[in-house]
Amino acid sequence: MEVYIITPFPDSINTLIENNIANQGVKKSLLTIETVNLRDFTKDNYKKIDDEPYGGGSGMVMMCEPLFSAIEYCISKSQKKPKIIFPSPKGKVLNHKISSNLSNESSLIFICGHYKGIDERVIEKYVDLEISIGDFIISNGELSTMIIFDSIARLIPGVLNDLNSAMTDSFVDDLLDAPYFTRPNEIDGLKVPEVLLSGDHKAIEKWRNDKKLEITKDRRPDLLEKK
Repeated sequence: MEVYIITPFPDSINTLIENNIANQGVKKSLLTIETVNLRDFTKDNYKKIDDEPYGGGSGMVMMCEPLFSAIEYCISKSQKKPKIIFPSPKGKVLNHKISSNLSNESSLIFICGHYKGIDERVIEKYVDLEISIGDFIISNGELSTMIIFDSIARLIPGVLNDLNSAMTDSFVDDLLDAPYFTRPNEIDGLKVPEVLLSGDHKAIEKWRNDKKLEITKDRRPDLLEKK
């Protein structure tokens, strides 16, 4: 998979990638990631990427021209037609199905938004998918981009050492995952459930399935209704 991340703050993305599971994908030649500095596509000496909104109001808006040029640069470099993603509170709320579908793409372009957002014409002309990470606002698009990208990259076969681990995580089957324990067997009077020490794989599987249902019913009943 080819990944291009357009950002006015490339150092933020590069730092996050260095400490992200996606970096394992790069080392294994399963991913190529290019951080594209939006300011390289400005035409003025001040590297200006934002301006006041038409119609007035507070805040600033990211301008069309640098974004158009940066997106075209990424498209020209991509070996296959890329899917262009803009993290936005107006988008579809991120879930496992979206991440799983995107993990099958050959090329992705992410646009990191700032301020009040980006000029709507960028969305109209280029963006294929707007994705929200939840009903709240954060101060930069680099964090939301990396949350979305991380959820995609870990599902690409070979990126994780054990893909089966990802396939048993929460939300894969529309349920929350069961609790897990490791050594020691007991600490401060807290013991590991006996069934997990029994070696009876069928009993362990049943216990985990029961716990998944129990926890989901208690904490996310909406998932059970959907299921």
